[in-house]
Amino acid sequence: MEKVSYQGQELTRWRVGNSTFLALPERGARLMNWNVTLGDGSVRDVIYWPEQADFADIAKVRGGNPILFPFNGRSFDRGDIFHWRAADGVRRPMPLHGIARQGDFKVLHADVRGFSAQFVPGAEARNCYPFDYEFTVTYRFESLGLSCEFAVTNLGQEPLPWCAGHHFYFTLPWSEGTTRADYLIRIPATKRLRHDPTGALVAGPALQAEESFANPALVDVLHTGLRSNEVVFGEKGRPGDVCVRLGSDKVPASDAMFVTWTLADDSPFYCVEPWMGPPNAPGHGVGLKFVQPRETQRFVVSVHLR
Repeated sequence: MEKVSYQGQELTRWRVGNSTFLALPERGARLMNWNVTLGDGSVRDVIYWPEQADFADIAKVRGGNPILFPFNGRSFDRGDIFHWRAADGVRRPMPLHGIARQGDFKVLHADVRGFSAQFVPGAEARNCYPFDYEFTVTYRFESLGLSCEFAVTNLGQEPLPWCAGHHFYFTLPWSEGTTRADYLIRIPATKRLRHDPTGALVAGPALQAEESFANPALVDVLHTGLRSNEVVFGEKGRPGDVCVRLGSDKVPASDAMFVTWTLADDSPFYCVEPWMGPPNAPGHGVGLKFVQPRETQRFVVSVHLR
């Protein structure tokens, strides 16, 4: 573990076996980059980070792993985007993907295998989500993988709603001379959904259990009704697949999902995102979880190379 300077920021770098991890724990608990040194000495980026990033507006940087808390995606209150309504009936703002990815964190612990950081809500975050709680993000790094745990402790007197997730930007394609058509993804979903401009969940496209990343229908799809917690993707006929696991149960909760998304046909990344539930969970209630007073709930994901 070492500190490195990068574009005016002090980052932390971990080297674990063949893997190198770069993170900015104090800003959004953001894992920025993960790369692996291969047997021939070449380096493969697993988690993508753009060379030029605006750290002043880190929520908009398309790279790393933004933390989505307390809610995923877009929230709506009675059709109005970027708002939500809690049990007290008060309408409040809620930015895209919540309040943590752009927020400040306090590092609780850091060692040679990872870090733990606690969210420090500012005035805007408290206005959006006025609860008494602790939200902690813990990363553990391995030679060919990582795990990340969210922990929410309710310090207040009322049930605390949440439906969190991850927004991993995976480098794709990763081999020189290949395109998205050379890569396949296997998602064990029985139902595909989309979220429409009003925040409602609607039927998604008909997809195969194994799909090409070149299929445009794969973009912005919610894959749910999961038969297992593993999504695997990689280059056809070559080792080095990425395996993303959602939770610790072999079969996740019925509302849990993976989201597949990218920005454009030529984007150097494709996002495969494990979520507790769909966007706008406070609006329709699907996937919404409640932490009771003085209790803690956890959400764990892991990513490994095969």
